[in-house]
Amino acid sequence: MFVQVRKITVTEGNSKQVVNQFSKKGILEEQEGVIDIKVMVKKIRRGEEEVMILVNWESEDYWKQWEKSDVHIAGHKAKRNQPKPDYIINTEVAKYEVKAVKQGIGGQKNDVI
Repeated sequence: MFVQVRKITVTEGNSKQVVNQFSKKGILEEQEGVIDIKVMVKKIRRGEEEVMILVNWESEDYWKQWEKSDVHIAGHKAKRNQPKPDYIINTEVAKYEVKAVKQGIGGQKNDVI
């Protein structure tokens, strides 16, 4: 398994906008090799907010196939012409190869709150 992690830091009160953007139906979840996409918000009291997006892929090869696809490249080209929203402070992207997975007794549930 291969995981792409995107951490987006936004100004206070704006995490919901990023969550909405990454939660709506899109083409990524229809790509071969995508297992799931998790969108999480770090709990904080005040100040900047963090939204973390984890895309779980069956393998790094599937991720590379997506990165090189015409659809992915066209999407990035289209966004280059749009200004970055003022509420986004920083975006970091990292990639990880999963070396172990342990399943807990609740691991068979697919409930999302």
